[in-house]
Amino acid sequence: MTAVDSRTIPIGAAFDRMPFTRRHVLIALALFIAFVIESWEQLALVYVSGDLGTAFGIDEAGVGVVLSAVAFGMIPGVLVWGPVADRVGRKPVAFWSLLAYGVIALASAFAPNMTVLVTLRVASGLALAGVYTITFPYFLELLPTRSRGRAAVYLSIGWPIGMLAAIGASMTLGGLGWHVVVIASAAAGLWAFAIRAWVPESPYWLAARGRQEEARAVLRALNSPDSEATFSLPPLRGGGLGRPGAVAFPRRSGRCAPDAPQSRRRRSLATVASERVGRPLDLFRGGLARITVVMLLLNFVFNWGYWGLQTWLPTLLQQKGLTLSASLGFAALSALMMIPGYVSASLLTGRFGRKKVFLVYVVAALLGGLWFATASSTTGLYLGNFVLSFFSLGAWGVWNTWNGEFYPTALRGTGYSWATAAQLVATTVAPSAVGALLAHATGFTATMLIINAFMVATALLAVPLPETEGRELE
Repeated sequence: MTAVDSRTIPIGAAFDRMPFTRRHVLIALALFIAFVIESWEQLALVYVSGDLGTAFGIDEAGVGVVLSAVAFGMIPGVLVWGPVADRVGRKPVAFWSLLAYGVIALASAFAPNMTVLVTLRVASGLALAGVYTITFPYFLELLPTRSRGRAAVYLSIGWPIGMLAAIGASMTLGGLGWHVVVIASAAAGLWAFAIRAWVPESPYWLAARGRQEEARAVLRALNSPDSEATFSLPPLRGGGLGRPGAVAFPRRSGRCAPDAPQSRRRRSLATVASERVGRPLDLFRGGLARITVVMLLLNFVFNWGYWGLQTWLPTLLQQKGLTLSASLGFAALSALMMIPGYVSASLLTGRFGRKKVFLVYVVAALLGGLWFATASSTTGLYLGNFVLSFFSLGAWGVWNTWNGEFYPTALRGTGYSWATAAQLVATTVAPSAVGALLAHATGFTATMLIINAFMVATALLAVPLPETEGRELE
């Protein structure tokens, strides 16, 4: 038997040499549908808000409260679920939160009055916050380094697909009443079982928690059978505290595995097995403090600009003379334009980096928003919104990836949960704020210019953030 002399490398380096396999495709499908469900839930009632108002005898302000209720519940939810994901793992959070959401959403379909409906929607948001928070960091921690940016941006396409599903449900089921749309949303909670079956626990998290054998098994499963011979993993080794886990690779005949980078053949790499679970206050210590503050502000203004438009888009378009059915068709075409925006961003981020692509797309979205705001014809309205949709959602795809790469494993769930909370504060405030503008007859153009101002702030805040393209996750 040939003696095996083991050398260790940080677990992030294991992903440098990992191919994108069929197992990654299955994982991507499971988490992609989860993101579709998240989009669906937040938008489904927007397109049947008229029936909702009639059913409960409420005005636009009351409808705005119902539409904001899920986001309101998600704000404390993400702040709870993020640290829980760092402590108990990504997989149980994704499974139990999505399942609980389905149960509560089903109950909300039978709400007898507005008070009960709002309460149950807040509770469903509290449950949905878990999978909403962890989907992207979970996916990032399962992807090869060179595929991380592109694949994560493709995952973002779940958002417009969810929009299209919500619009389709409104057109096909809306005539049966708002509660039927909600029942369809509740049924989506069963997808939790697909996540449990297809998506393994994050090996970053397992190694950081000292669960070496499980991390090794996941790494082996993520590699294709053809590469398993060159990716034979002996037991992981332990070391210090406070740094990412490391995985041991075999070294035979005085050489590292064939696909190991040359630099790693010449140096001995430290082994670290576990790290202390991060606490929320760690986000505001040392070098992370500046990143955290800027990240929170950017998440708020970016989501305000997006959500303030999307929530009231049908109403804004009707002010420009479009009928309700034409407004829904307009929204559907806008969602379709988001998809090539995501695809183009995914192709560019690996070549030019997260930061440059994000800034260019935000500025282009701002120009599209100005075109949309000042359009004097239906054609100009369509073209301006198509440019806005293409670039703003392409920027969102980059941001969803970039935003998950700022923090080490011990704080990734917590950091992403704070980012999501900032987004949800905007999601909660924006519908009411835009509703108030409309109620005071501010007008289409003035309202759109106010929304666009938040896109300007988004671009300015992104400038000081660090580039993460091609870097190993810590």
